[in-house]
Amino acid sequence: MKLWLTAAEIAALTLPGLPTTKRNVNALAESAGWAHRKGLCRLRSRSGGGFEYHLDLLPPDARRAYVARFVSEPVPFEVAQAAEAEPAAGALRDNAAEARDARLAILAAADRIFADAKLPRHHADLLCVSDYRDRKLGLPEWVHEQVSNLTLRSIQRWRSATKAGRTTRLAVDRGAARRGSGVLDRAEDGKVRVFILAAIVRQPHLTADHIRELVIGQFGSTLTVTRAHGELRTVPVPPVRTIQAALATWRKSEKVQLTALTNPDAFKSRFKVAGSNTDAMVTRLNEVWQIDASPVDALCVDGRHSVYVAIDIYSRRMVLYVSRTPRASAVGLLLRRAITTWGVPERIKTDNGSDFTAKASERLFAGLGIERELSPAFTPEAKAFVERAIGTFQRDLTPLLPGFIGHNVTDRKVIESRKAFAARLGQSDADAFAVEMTGAELQGYCDAWAESRYQHKPHSGLRRRYDLAVRTPYGAAAAYSGPIRRIEDLRALDMLLAPVAGRDGRRTVGKQGVRIDEAHYLAPTVMPGTEVLVRMDPADMGRAFLFDVEGGQFLGEALCPDILGVDPIEATARAKQAQKELIEASTAEIRRVARRIKPRDFADTILGRAAKGTGNLVAFPRPTETHTTPALQAARHAVDGPQQKPASLIEAPAAQALRAEIEADMLGSATANNVQQLRRKETPQVRFRRALDLEARIAAGEQVPPPEVLWLGEYRLGPEYRALSDVYGEFGEVALN
Repeated sequence: MKLWLTAAEIAALTLPGLPTTKRNVNALAESAGWAHRKGLCRLRSRSGGGFEYHLDLLPPDARRAYVARFVSEPVPFEVAQAAEAEPAAGALRDNAAEARDARLAILAAADRIFADAKLPRHHADLLCVSDYRDRKLGLPEWVHEQVSNLTLRSIQRWRSATKAGRTTRLAVDRGAARRGSGVLDRAEDGKVRVFILAAIVRQPHLTADHIRELVIGQFGSTLTVTRAHGELRTVPVPPVRTIQAALATWRKSEKVQLTALTNPDAFKSRFKVAGSNTDAMVTRLNEVWQIDASPVDALCVDGRHSVYVAIDIYSRRMVLYVSRTPRASAVGLLLRRAITTWGVPERIKTDNGSDFTAKASERLFAGLGIERELSPAFTPEAKAFVERAIGTFQRDLTPLLPGFIGHNVTDRKVIESRKAFAARLGQSDADAFAVEMTGAELQGYCDAWAESRYQHKPHSGLRRRYDLAVRTPYGAAAAYSGPIRRIEDLRALDMLLAPVAGRDGRRTVGKQGVRIDEAHYLAPTVMPGTEVLVRMDPADMGRAFLFDVEGGQFLGEALCPDILGVDPIEATARAKQAQKELIEASTAEIRRVARRIKPRDFADTILGRAAKGTGNLVAFPRPTETHTTPALQAARHAVDGPQQKPASLIEAPAAQALRAEIEADMLGSATANNVQQLRRKETPQVRFRRALDLEARIAAGEQVPPPEVLWLGEYRLGPEYRALSDVYGEFGEVALN
């Protein structure tokens, strides 16, 4: 029987539930993702190329039909299909279903004897019983294990149940009668079982004796058990041996639930439902990277180091950087090694570690234009690629290194035993653990392993590649023909990786420059009061680089004369001169325009705009009152007294006639009807004064027309009357002017 089939061969088989044309089979394989199923899809080695699919990729019905054509199954396909379709079949345990299939296989053998021997049904069944006892029917051994003794009555009973569509009656679950029927299972309506399981969850190391004492303390020395017919029975608490057996059974039957409650990490790795973590969505080199860190399972002479790992999901290439302690600068140096070798990625996925979420790391990602994606907390499966890469590194390289301390507690115990034995021989810890490697040497081993061994080994995650040559990380990267983003000037990258001053690198430029660690750095090219981002020069602590906080533009350098060892007076003088030139250059255009402006221009321009703005305004006349004093009255009498005009002021007859004509003309124009009323509608003040007049008339007992009274009543209910009444009560008549 052929296990690997092409699309054309699958179509030619005309299996149930599958297309009958090669094109449609290929479409089904693409939609179902057959090409991405590891170990079930392979390239065709013959001419013509294409894929070959394993038999396990076919749907169950098609797979059974295909196998039935080549293998004589004990149970015919149609019979097995009908048995599985029964509603109660899904609840059968594996051993019960196997017992049912064994009886169906015997019935199928009896039917073949009846058809081949041309005997009556009764005689054919008797012959089947005889041949089964003599093992002449050719049935598998597991059938005989399930049915040790066969009788004619059993065959007749099984055939009757099968015709009635009740093949589940053929299933025999020998442990069903005892399962869940123990005293501890049924005691106190199941509360004892729940209590014991809860105690195990709380403290997994409790013994059966501890459990028994806890049960007695919780429920007493006797337990109430419900029998099969509902009868209540009081029994003593079972002995320790019974509790031990129950604990063993429950730890097996409730293994998944107990693991989820007592050991979440083990549950996550062994039982938790997880997707395939497929990389089918990643179609480009450097599209997605994952980075993470882990302590190296080897000691160095200067302590234990951590390794930072970056992996490209598309090619599975790996870059490693060894760091003494986890820190944000190690993330930057890891990215520098990867970017200079591979190019700039589009997206990087990390966890929520402080070294990955630090401001320096966030600023680096933003400066490089890399999208950063954080995986949810406590979900290592969200970045499974780098987790597996770290595991590969730890298992494949670290056992070869001097100072290896083991991957787990068991390994460490063995090494510690060797250490104790070495101590008895007078050897030191360094001799026992063979600690002789420095951090720099560890970095060299990591680089050699990644470049010479890891990237040239076939990777199981690259089996979906069409060519055998690209099943290694090196081959996958070399076969990629798309564009790769690269940084032309690595000095710019080094500048972004330079450490910032202090915690966040933010400073404000003052008269003395920028203050960093109690030292002043002169910054003549940046105006005082400017907020800047300061990056220190790793090669010279007396030099700093200033960048714009918002846009990231380079603003200039800042130098510390004390650290650089130059004359501070001369450095300050040069800084002043540079600042003076900067101010003169930036204000040259301002000074040129200022020379064109005359002092008179300010008054003429401002007053002209004021006159233009107020030319269309009219001031309303305000009410006036005469102010006089005895002194003013006496002065008025003196002015108005009889006085003889000087002769020079006496008008001539002609002048008197002209003045009379002008006065007559002015009197005529004053009487002409050419006056336009400024206020066409009643103002709030006018309406309020009208209301006051009506109130005064009503208070005096005058007869007021009803329409006026109605208007007054409605007006007094409005907000205008209440507002003006308050103002009038405080300011008087002035409020109505």
